[in-house]
Amino acid sequence: MMYWIYDYPTLLVAVLFCTVFVVVTWAGIFLVRTTLHPWIHRDKRANDMIASALSSFFVLYGLLLGLVAVATYQDFSVVNDLIDTEASSLGALYRDFSTYPEPIRSQLQDCLRDYARVTIEDGWAEQRKGIVPTGGSERIASLFTIMAPFEPARKSEEILHTEALRQLNHLVEARRSRLANVDMGLPAVLWWVVAFGALLNIVLIWLQDMDIHVHLVLGGILASILGVVIFLIAALDNPFRGEESVSPDPIVLVYETLMQPKGPAASASSR
Repeated sequence: MMYWIYDYPTLLVAVLFCTVFVVVTWAGIFLVRTTLHPWIHRDKRANDMIASALSSFFVLYGLLLGLVAVATYQDFSVVNDLIDTEASSLGALYRDFSTYPEPIRSQLQDCLRDYARVTIEDGWAEQRKGIVPTGGSERIASLFTIMAPFEPARKSEEILHTEALRQLNHLVEARRSRLANVDMGLPAVLWWVVAFGALLNIVLIWLQDMDIHVHLVLGGILASILGVVIFLIAALDNPFRGEESVSPDPIVLVYETLMQPKGPAASASSR
């Protein structure tokens, strides 16, 4: 996969894809008209047969691209939902920790706050490079270490402690699912099929026989469509890479509205 495309603005990469497809198509039109056309179009029916083949193939290839585009978008949406789930677990767990007595309450909330901050500031930067972040693992382990020796004094504390442990396990599951999708992408063999199909489409465009200005216009339009759709698939293929990637906004929202220290402590830490 061409990971370098995620290092540039989305609009620039989209224009680049379209430009490359159009340039290749136009260059092939000029080349084939002077070499293969006299041989292929000795039969007057050849152009009709090529047009029919192009029409049929474009429909089949369009179905393939459509299915691949839908699959990549669904994967993108699934990862987005995982982020929402992790953010919800963070918020619920932080509230559960508020029911603990001091000093364990502050220890748990500080550790969870640190986990959210590391995930937002460090983890996402690593994910956008295709690296599975490990910074949150120590914070999660610390939460279990702090909670393990706690002995509820009342039945209500026991219920709340059980719920907090359940919510913590839920957070761990959501985090594990997110990390498992950091390097998500289409199989290489599927990209080879997409590339080969695009090449066959362009070759069939080359082989048509019509006025040069019409040939260039129609060829440019079809090539642009191919470039845009393949760009769309590439942009959504890796959910954590590029401008059009899943963001940590749900986690940021929980962190800023619920977890950030307020009052004198917050003022002191900002100085």
